[in-house]
Amino acid sequence: MHITARVDYAVRTLLELAAAGDAPAKAEGLAKSQHIPHKFLEAVLADLRRGGLVRSRRGPEGGYWLARPADEISVADIIRTVEGPLASVRGERPEDVVYTGPAERLRDVWIALRVNLRAVLEEVTLADIVDDDLPGFVSELIADPGAWTRREV
Repeated sequence: MHITARVDYAVRTLLELAAAGDAPAKAEGLAKSQHIPHKFLEAVLADLRRGGLVRSRRGPEGGYWLARPADEISVADIIRTVEGPLASVRGERPEDVVYTGPAERLRDVWIALRVNLRAVLEEVTLADIVDDDLPGFVSELIADPGAWTRREV
């Protein structure tokens, strides 16, 4: 899975907001604390606001806050907000792809991949990450020594 800079920045920004609680966070401060280019962050924050994950207020007392509690925002929600579907094949949803001949069952592989992505990304919330309390099955996956082994072709 390729995690884009946009997704990475969005998740890290929302983690900062989750850690801040009710205190407003300025875009400049978020950019600086996470080493994110300010202009890029502004675009990401606009997507997050349109997607209902953050709210904002202008002015000296303004800034950004989470629009929902941190335990109600999953990593999957963030990815879908800034990038779209968790898994796509050439821009199409896996169930819409049609193959023929020896590749006919390949669609099933893409769908199985999506199921596994969902299993992790829909269950892990901002609160889980901020509180260092990942779901048990995710901790088990991380504990597998093979999880940390790079595989080359």
